[in-house]
Amino acid sequence: MQKKLKYRNELKFLINQHQYFVIKQRLKHLMAHDPNVGPTGEYHIRSLYFDDIDNTALHEKLGGLRDRAKYRIRIYNVQDKVIHFEKKIKYRDLISKVNASLTREMYNQILAGNYEVLNVPDKPLLMEIYHETKVNLLRPKVIVDYVREPYVFRYGNVRITFDKQLRTGLNNLDIFDPELATVSALDDDLIILEVKYDEYIPEFIKAGLQLDGLNRQSASKYVICRKYSKTNTWEDY
Repeated sequence: MQKKLKYRNELKFLINQHQYFVIKQRLKHLMAHDPNVGPTGEYHIRSLYFDDIDNTALHEKLGGLRDRAKYRIRIYNVQDKVIHFEKKIKYRDLISKVNASLTREMYNQILAGNYEVLNVPDKPLLMEIYHETKVNLLRPKVIVDYVREPYVFRYGNVRITFDKQLRTGLNNLDIFDPELATVSALDDDLIILEVKYDEYIPEFIKAGLQLDGLNRQSASKYVICRKYSKTNTWEDY
């Protein structure tokens, strides 16, 4: 494990609308909204996920490999004010993320297949991704699109999110395309509940969540959305 990285616990659950309503009613009295939310208490996330020529990230997730990583470009509310190239790292039951900022022009060049814009020696993550594009043919694979309702609590650095309306861009890889057509990737009744924390969750938040009554699942948005991508065959699943 890379000691310089900050690793956190992450738990994922698939819940239905009734469970969502009950848990939300408890949490809104115990936790605060993330300060980045809009008037509805939500924000929109759209990511472009990458994988190599062997679909390593996909197969490692499906195979249950405990230590793995994946790369994505992420934006918020379909705006280009913040564009991050991220690496999400899974180590045993812990996760960490590192990111590097992109300009809109860099993003456009990447989408056009010009990966030389990632050859930035003073940005280690971009250099790592550049190496992956050259050696392992890392390429964009699928768009993952959803609405997030986040709650936070300072002690324990607890972050609880409800990820709703999971959709994917059907064979379109441009996250800024104003005419991007998306299709639902998950049953409309289902919501992905994510619970992230550092060393502990305060007991009163645990009581509000009542996690013992929920079914923990991997619930990978990337894997769910790849099922709709032309870059797969059914043998991938």
